[in-house]
Formats: sequence, structure tokens, C-alpha cells
Amino acid sequence: MSRLDVVDTAYLVAAVLFVLGLKSLARPRTASRGNLLGASAMFVAVMATLLDRAIVDFRVLLFGLVVGAAIGVALALRVRMTAMPQLVALFNGFGGGASVLVALASFVELVDLGQVDSRSSVSAVLTALIGAVTLTGSVVAFVKLQEVGGLRGFPGLATVRAVAAIVALVAAVMVVARPEEVGWLWALVASGAVLGALGTVAIGGADMPVVIALLNSCSGVAASTAGFVLDNPLLIIAGSLVGASGLILTQIMCRSMNRSLVDVVFGSLSAGGAPDADDVYGDRVTATSAEEVAMLLEVAERVVIVPGYGLAVAQAQHAVRDLMRTLGSQGTEVTFGIHPVAGRMPGHMNVLLAEAEIDYEFLLDMDQVNPTFPQTDVTIVIGANDVVNPSARTDPDSPIAGMPILDVDGSRTVVVIKRSLSPGFAGIPNPLFANDGTLLLFGDGKDAVLDIVAALLAG
Repeated sequence: MSRLDVVDTAYLVAAVLFVLGLKSLARPRTASRGNLLGASAMFVAVMATLLDRAIVDFRVLLFGLVVGAAIGVALALRVRMTAMPQLVALFNGFGGGASVLVALASFVELVDLGQVDSRSSVSAVLTALIGAVTLTGSVVAFVKLQEVGGLRGFPGLATVRAVAAIVALVAAVMVVARPEEVGWLWALVASGAVLGALGTVAIGGADMPVVIALLNSCSGVAASTAGFVLDNPLLIIAGSLVGASGLILTQIMCRSMNRSLVDVVFGSLSAGGAPDADDVYGDRVTATSAEEVAMLLEVAERVVIVPGYGLAVAQAQHAVRDLMRTLGSQGTEVTFGIHPVAGRMPGHMNVLLAEAEIDYEFLLDMDQVNPTFPQTDVTIVIGANDVVNPSARTDPDSPIAGMPILDVDGSRTVVVIKRSLSPGFAGIPNPLFANDGTLLLFGDGKDAVLDIVAALLAG
């Protein structure tokens, strides 16, 4: 068997591993195996490519693998689960940036050798543009998720974006028409970087799950188009898998918010038609205490816990685990209701609860948990707001009208743990808080849950 046959076989094995890994990632119980299969596929692909083409000395290759593995392990150990959305955003950006650098280097080499054709030119244009958008868009998403710098839109943002888009279009045409003038490729990268940053800066926190899924898709598409520049079939396959899966996830997120992707990228939620908070709440909000909540839970047969972004901020996942175990020890059935866009990234709540060693069998998605609320004695909402706002179902003029929500108001009693009556990302009041069957426990999510657990144990 020739060296070329060995490499082709390795590429085939890696491609199969990628597909099997993606299939395993579709189920929570097999997600860990999917990660392992994907990592194995990438290792096989990198080794086959670098060793076959003799791009670098073997010692340099080994050094790169060790350094990369060390950085990955360090990030995995040091980054808290509550900061996972930021880490995912950075990884998306790294993927886009790597694709840009690889495409630029390969395209410049082809220009020097006089081997540029229309396929390589178009592929380089797509890689440079999509990769640059992914890089800067991911960096801005990271900064916004970290809540530093106060990044937000500004007057004239649409005009600047339009100018950047025109520059990118002109540069793309010139790269294809005159590939020997490499400066146009740099202009394309620069304009793409501006588009990525400005396209993300005005997007609110409520839309971050959609943005992260979209940037993940873009990083895959950039890798796939880079594969055409390099004439590497495995890179095309792997990038296509990431791009397609990310786009499907983006569509799922948009459907869960009853919004189009265009609305997310170019529009924003408007609270202009929302009622005044005083009119909604008035003196109808009923505050409670941890002791009163514990008394309700002592006689409850079925409890549903609905986590939101506030749970992540308070780092209350371990306290929630303790509450679940305490209730379970007294014979209470406890499950979790997970909204697809709760938190700041797809699967954010699932990741946090898994980190607290809560088995996936207790995590129910929206379609599974909604029919169970009428039979639920107590629903505990921790740090969630818009995803449990009944205005989406009852008020056609609400900014979130039509958005699928968790129908927690169908429970016999709803306990909402919040710091205050401040609105969610949509900026509108939540009539759930003023319902007769709703009790509000004001305070930090973690402290409030621990107080409930202490009251249950003391009772």
C-alpha cells in the first residue's frame, strides 16, 4: 500500500469518526462518547495531513500537539461551567481565525506559483470573509457575555455596516478578477472583520443562544471553504458537518423564540407595546419565605424546577442538586423543565445541571414537561423570566407574542426565586408574578435554595 493510499484510508476513517461523533452528540447520554470520537477523528486527520505532506518536522509537530493539548486541558480545568458560553464563543472565533490564516497563506502561495484558478479564488474569498466575520463576531460575543466594556449599538450602525458590506463586495470581486493583487484579499478580511463585530455588537443577551449557534455554523463553513483552497477533502467534510449542524441548531433556536434569523441579526425586541410594570404588579405580588416554601414542598408529590440564566449567575446548580435529593428522600417526584433558549447558549442549563451530577433522565424539554404542569403541585422557577411569561401566549401585542414558553402557570403553586421584579431580556413585565397561585422568594438563587433545603431538613 502506497503512502497516498494510507493517507486516503486515514481520511476515510476520520470522516467516519466525525459522522459517528456527530450522531452521538445528538443524545445527552452519548454526548461524551461523541466528543471522544470527534477528538479522535481530528487527531487522525491532523497526523495524516502533516505527516503525508511533510509540512513540518516531526519534532515540531509533536511540540504543537503537546502545547495545544496543554492549553485545552488548562481551559477545561480553569473555566467554570457558568462561563461555558464564553469559552464556546472563543472556540468559534479560533476556528474562524485559523481558517482565515490557512486560506491566506495557501492563496498567496498559489499566486506566487502562478497556479490560481477560479475555484481557489472563490474559495479564498468565502473563507476570508466568513472566517473574519466569525472571528470578530465571536470576540464581541465573548465580551458581551462577560458583561465588560458595555458594548452596544450606536447611532449610524446600519450605515457603517452597509459601507463595510460594499467594501467587502468590491474586494471579493477584485480578488477573483485580479488574484495577483493580494491587497484586495486583505481588504476583504478587514471589511469582514468589521461586519462581524458590528453585526454582533447590537444583538441583545436574549439572542445569544442563536448567535453562538450561528457563529458555530459559520466556523464550520469557513473550514469547509478552506478545504477547497487546500484541496483537502476531509476538511471539506468536517467543515460541512459543523456548518450544517450549527445551522440546524440555529433554526431550532429561532423557532423556540418565534423569531426569524433576520430579526435576530438585524432587529431587536421592542418593549414599546408592553404594559407598565405598576399596572401589571400593583399590590398583587405575594412575597414568601424559605420556611413557607419548605412547608409547601413537604406535602408536594410532584415538583418541577425551571432553571434560567439567573441560576447560572448565582451558580446555584449544586444547591439545586441538594434540593432535589432532599425532596427525593421524602418520596417527592422531582424533574426539571428546560427551555431551549434558557441561558446564554444552546444547552446551557443542561451543561450546568450535568456538572452538578444531575442525571439527564430528570431533564425534560419543553414538549415533554408542558403537559405535566397541571398535575404538578409546586413549580420552582429559578432565575427564568421571559421563557415562563404567559404574555407570549395571551397577549398578541406583546413583543414575545407567539414565543413557545414553559406553561408553569398551569401548576397548582408557582414559586419564583428572583432578586427583584426587574424584567428579563425582553424588557417587559411578567404577569405570572402577580398570579394568585404565584409566590415570590426574593434573594440570590443559591442562597434561597440553600435556605429552603435547610428549612426542609429542620422541619
